[in-house]
Amino acid sequence: GDVRLLTPEAVEGWSDLVHCPSQRLLDRLVRRYAETKDSGSFLLRNLKDSERMQLLLTLAFNPEPLVLQSFPSDEGWPFAKYLGACGRMVAVNYVGEELWSYFNAPWEKRVDLAWQLMEIAEQLTNNDFEFALYLLDVSFDNFAVGPRDGKVIIVDAENVLVADKRLIRQNKPENWDVWYESKFDDCDKEACLSFSKEILCARATVDHNYYAVCQNLLSRHATWRGTSGGLLHDPPSEIAKDGRLEALLDECANPKKRYGRFQAAKELREYLAQLSNNVR
Repeated sequence: GDVRLLTPEAVEGWSDLVHCPSQRLLDRLVRRYAETKDSGSFLLRNLKDSERMQLLLTLAFNPEPLVLQSFPSDEGWPFAKYLGACGRMVAVNYVGEELWSYFNAPWEKRVDLAWQLMEIAEQLTNNDFEFALYLLDVSFDNFAVGPRDGKVIIVDAENVLVADKRLIRQNKPENWDVWYESKFDDCDKEACLSFSKEILCARATVDHNYYAVCQNLLSRHATWRGTSGGLLHDPPSEIAKDGRLEALLDECANPKKRYGRFQAAKELREYLAQLSNNVR
């Protein structure tokens, strides 16, 4: 019979990408991988032995190209465009300066970048495909800004955990429909995140991506290369006086109210959109 190339039991836990894979995710990975090899099918027999082996090794040791192929930039995903690979080297198109180099850019520019980062957090959490892509490593070096279009994209897709929300709703693990709030992590090192992969895999509604972007990039809790204050440091005096931005950033990074982060993230996206429209 037709043996599927990959099944969840076979590869579960090999890497963040397949920490808790569904058959639907694996079929997508294989089909997109096969397209680069011109076979375009998710059945095992359509790939040569060497390709099969390469796919398995890539899945275990260097899943990044599979993320880039399965969630491609030309379909609107916020990743670098995959060009090809040779061994463990992955070629992607040049995407511009890293986000870090905009740390002291003019306020208008930083507001626009912050808005885009919150939009990315939203897109990776809620999308029509019902895959949640959780970013487990979020720092100023893992994002870049396109030189021409000014678009923010993720350049390091190595540490992305994919949860299939459709499967979670179907299997209904314990507490699957209880909204999950990530714990604020006040650690001494830079760019820490606290998360449980098991929980990311078992809940339909999780605030992890908002938490990661707010805590590690935007809010006053964000520290990187000896700086503090985050991407939105030193706002213009009228915005600082108004206090709303700081309150939303704080609630998004370290919420005081139950489910406060979900609400703060939504309001923050709207507020940043409004600010960036005002300054354009």
